Amino acid sequence: MAHPAQLGFQDSASPLMEELLYFHDHALMIVTLISVVVLYIIVTMISAKIYDMYILDSQEIEIIWTVLPALILLAIALPSLRILYLMDEINHPHLTIKALGHQWYWSYEYTDYEDLEFDSYMVRTEDLVPGHFRLLETDYRMVVPSESPIRMLITAEDVLHSWTVPSLGVKMDAVPGRLNQATFVASRLGVFYGQCSEICGANHSFMPVVVEATPLNNFETWTSAMASDL
Repeated sequence: MAHPAQLGFQDSASPLMEELLYFHDHALMIVTLISVVVLYIIVTMISAKIYDMYILDSQEIEIIWTVLPALILLAIALPSLRILYLMDEINHPHLTIKALGHQWYWSYEYTDYEDLEFDSYMVRTEDLVPGHFRLLETDYRMVVPSESPIRMLITAEDVLHSWTVPSLGVKMDAVPGRLNQATFVASRLGVFYGQCSEICGANHSFMPVVVEATPLNNFETWTSAMASDL
């Protein structure tokens, strides 16, 4: 959950988000080092009064500033490609959930269960109870078992939406007529919040996403209760 004046990312709740955080720190360190070196060179060239022909015209320096950026790009590209393939890797998911975006709420369908589907609307401010977050809480949460690979099938009924939960490292566009796929593993118990991150109309900011990760026994109890209520 994000908090005011937060400068970094939310705490990761999935192995994929941990990899993204590591890559962010890796790339940021490289950018910081480049910025410091370039600033030092600029200040030195402006302030120094000493000139040398080997600095003004040198084949070795030209080779270095051609090869070095290529090596830096490789140091960034290779970890990036690894994470890109990890994000698309889906092996034997334990549960498949279909998320359908509407204006302006989400519908969830647990395809492994018979007739387990429901709509998830934002809770109005006047209906909030202590401990719930304004503009982020829903009447029905998407409950998943922790430590289990979850496959999300994401689409939309009307306009473009985007199903996003930052702490799980998931952001996938919901496109009408197209079924997109994402995966995540909730590595710890908790409630994780997100929002539609694709401008989809007047009430775009009022269609939150709430994912609750519970132990498997609690999840089975929840599915039984939801099936009987629906």
